[in-house]
Amino acid sequence: MPPRLNITPVCRTLAFRAKPLNQLPQISIAARAQARCLSDQTDGTIPQQSAGQLNPLSLPAFGETKPDNTVNQQVEQEVPDIHQDPNAAALHYLQLVAYGVDPRDPAIEGHKFGLPELPLPSEKHVKHRYDPIIDQMTRLLMKDGKLGKAQRDMAMILNYLRTQPPPRLNPARPLVPGHPAPSHFPLNPVQYFTIAIESIAPLAGLYRFAGLAGGGKAMEVPVPLHARKRRRIAFNWILDTVKNKPSKGSGRAMFAHRVAEEIVAVVEGRSSVWDKRQQAHKAATASRANLGDYRVQAFGFV
Repeated sequence: MPPRLNITPVCRTLAFRAKPLNQLPQISIAARAQARCLSDQTDGTIPQQSAGQLNPLSLPAFGETKPDNTVNQQVEQEVPDIHQDPNAAALHYLQLVAYGVDPRDPAIEGHKFGLPELPLPSEKHVKHRYDPIIDQMTRLLMKDGKLGKAQRDMAMILNYLRTQPPPRLNPARPLVPGHPAPSHFPLNPVQYFTIAIESIAPLAGLYRFAGLAGGGKAMEVPVPLHARKRRRIAFNWILDTVKNKPSKGSGRAMFAHRVAEEIVAVVEGRSSVWDKRQQAHKAATASRANLGDYRVQAFGFV
């Protein structure tokens, strides 16, 4: 008996390609979605698009191609706001999908968080992202190069200031001009800390000329201090006062809390740092006569 003919292996080697049916007009998904949304159209026709909107019938259907310049013109049009017109935004995304374009592509909609404006401001730099006064005082708190511990102490100081009640100001020891109301101090602990430092910072210091006073003594001449030196002297006064006070116990937060308590005492006028500031100003005032010495004037101090 002759063997049966099996045509299955032969059919597997053949390639069948169906011809596209271009006789019927094809409508994209965006056009169908818009037609479904317009329930007031009873005749089944799609209304004409107004100026500035995309025409869904002009988009290619799935499987068709379109010149790149037309696609780019459609994509570059303004994206509708999803909050103002959700339907228009949804149709726009469907049209992009019909083109084969990813609607979430940052090159189309822009960057997720936007590009920064150039030149960058100083506070946007990674090394200057903190407040300059807080950064300077943090490094004065640092011991043995342990910057992380100093930053934790500064965070505890600011948190202590934030949780304290509004201070009671002393009219005899006024703060820097232009400070906010005392009730606003805990709302901004950085400003609270800054006002305390600027209020007790000395305005003038003494420069000593060795041997000019006669008999090997130094002649003291008052000189104005720049901002960073003024703040450094003021904060060192606070640290010296804290170190001379008896400790209330041990723990990671004890030193930070004592510094914060001294900051509150400075703002309320109860700290002995005010006396140091007054003594520094008196010494600078008493030595003003030395500015008239011809040897001092030769150095350009006047």
